[in-house]
Amino acid sequence: MARVTSRLRTTKPTGGSKPPRGARRLLPSLARLLAMVCAFAFMVAFAVVLARLTLEPSPASEALTHTNLRPGRSLRAYLDQPALRDAVKQIGGNLLLGVPFGILVPVVAPRARGILRVVLLTATVMLMVEFAQGALVTGRAFDIDDVILNTTGALVGYLLLGRRLSRAVHARESKK
Repeated sequence: MARVTSRLRTTKPTGGSKPPRGARRLLPSLARLLAMVCAFAFMVAFAVVLARLTLEPSPASEALTHTNLRPGRSLRAYLDQPALRDAVKQIGGNLLLGVPFGILVPVVAPRARGILRVVLLTATVMLMVEFAQGALVTGRAFDIDDVILNTTGALVGYLLLGRRLSRAVHARESKK
């Protein structure tokens, strides 16, 4: 009896099925790079807006400003105002000011991912902004409630979008 052996085909067909392995890795890398560049650009724009909103002098408000070191004091004052619009503007504005931080920080700085890190980093930056306001800017004062509201806004931004966006941009590649 003669033995018949067949050779298995070891080459893959080139009928356009899958791109080469290196090309599959290149596209996600380019997408991640583009996402990082865009997030960095938005972070710079956010920093400019933050500086304009918080560090511009307001000589007309100089007599009205007061330092607040007691959490909740400014919030009560906002809510006691007769015009609800002013309270919404103050509280909502401070909350919204923190949201971009919670979205962009985990994308720009992947080591800052995680709820505790985002909250601590945001609180630190906002404390520095408030110290600068109180010490250097005419018509502005340090307010701990602003720090709390900004940090809460960052927490909301992180939970709604920042965490998912960061995971998408900095996804860990599976090892094969």
